[in-house]
Amino acid sequence: MSAVRTHPRGSTRHRVERRVLGVLKWATIAVTVLACAGPLVYGILLSLRPLTEVINNPLDIFPAPSEMDFSSYTTALRPEEDGGHGLARFMGNSAVVALGTVALATVCSVLGAYAAVRLRFFGRDSVNALFLMVYLFPGIVLAVPLFVMFSRIGLRGELIGLVIIYLAQTVPVSLFMLRNYFLAVPAGVEEAAMTDGCTRMQVIWRIVLPMALPGIISTGLYVFMIAWNEYLYALLFLVDKRDRWTASLGIAQLSDFAVPPTVLMAGSIALTLPVVVVFVLTQRSLLSGLTAGAEKG
Repeated sequence: MSAVRTHPRGSTRHRVERRVLGVLKWATIAVTVLACAGPLVYGILLSLRPLTEVINNPLDIFPAPSEMDFSSYTTALRPEEDGGHGLARFMGNSAVVALGTVALATVCSVLGAYAAVRLRFFGRDSVNALFLMVYLFPGIVLAVPLFVMFSRIGLRGELIGLVIIYLAQTVPVSLFMLRNYFLAVPAGVEEAAMTDGCTRMQVIWRIVLPMALPGIISTGLYVFMIAWNEYLYALLFLVDKRDRWTASLGIAQLSDFAVPPTVLMAGSIALTLPVVVVFVLTQRSLLSGLTAGAEKG
């Protein structure tokens, strides 16, 4: 008798389910990428088209290589006295504020989070709750008292005043973020270093900071994005000092009906580009820090 080959239903069913799941997976990825990246790609393409082409052919999405035009970027970034909108100067002000906030917030957060984890003092167990309580206060609630206080001390309309406000905004949550990283640093390593003669600051600089580098970088990125994109306090404190406007105020003026949409898109892309660059650079440092930590472990 000849053997009869049979195909189990289970294996066929398994293959069909696997193919269906594979199709659904890639379809979900495609829809997600289109929903997230679609508006950004359209904005970039729109910023590269001449305004006349946009008006005459509004449904054309992809510009021809011959019609690609970067004049919208120069118009958005050029100084106002040269016929532009001065966005480059506003982005420079934002860079000063954001970098200053990151530097001060990182120093304060590192020292404060380390003290909350390693030092013994009254109320140490309540520090976490206090950090979050301060962070949970809405910014609009603090706007009026801060405006009155900074007006009296002469810091309203100054970039240093904005740095102080952003510092007060970001330090509580930065302390909370870094505290969790410092808790993961073995206390025995620090005790061994202090036994060998290291001071407390040397322990922080040589041992704690390298081991907690990924957390410090991610915290700095968070602070940078807050300080770069913040609008409420920038409007409240700098509205009458146009030469000190930040990028968020500068891009807000481009939403006027008299500004062409291509210029608005160009300004938006130019405003977003520094954040993307900082994210890419810090992502590389973050990955290298994680790799170094794994090799040491």
